[in-house]
Amino acid sequence: MRSQSEVRASREASPPGVGRGGQARRGPVSRAPELDRVDRGIIHALQRNGRESFRRIAADLGVSEATVRARYGRLCDQSILQVTGVTNPLGLGFDSWAMVGIRTSGPPEVVADELSQWEEADYVVVTTGRFDLLAEVVCADRRGLLDVTNRIRSLPEVVSTETFLYLELWKQLYDWGVGDRGDANAAARGDRDAVAEESA
Repeated sequence: MRSQSEVRASREASPPGVGRGGQARRGPVSRAPELDRVDRGIIHALQRNGRESFRRIAADLGVSEATVRARYGRLCDQSILQVTGVTNPLGLGFDSWAMVGIRTSGPPEVVADELSQWEEADYVVVTTGRFDLLAEVVCADRRGLLDVTNRIRSLPEVVSTETFLYLELWKQLYDWGVGDRGDANAAARGDRDAVAEESA
């Protein structure tokens, strides 16, 4: 389990509205576009250490600091990357942290869009299986959790819910790597793009 002060890099969206602390709420997350060597290197470095300097990343990748800064901005704008402090809600006094399985009467995206705007929902996914979507919610106490689940049940598209209360956080990692979807052509394009950025 990571410490409360650790910083993560993860694929999250930049969307409408404002959540806790005045930060933008996260919305639907689309599939990542093709990433080149430089993009993957930046993501990998920030997954290891979210406070790594652009200068150090640039030196490791053999590109300029300006290139890393520009690529970082693009990755954030494309909702591929977000660097933020990760906490353990149970350790911060949020006594009721739970996953809610939800069945809907129609397309689950309608409910997913609604829940994504709720401050208590920190994770919303459309799924296969017995539930149409899953929503992770963080509440200060059981009363708050009951209020949230009642609000979910009151949505006209919701048929039923099942709540799974977290008893203890056993593992929470975000350094899952950057995948291997790239190919030689993508790597070559990345090198050419980096050269172009250097000379821009």
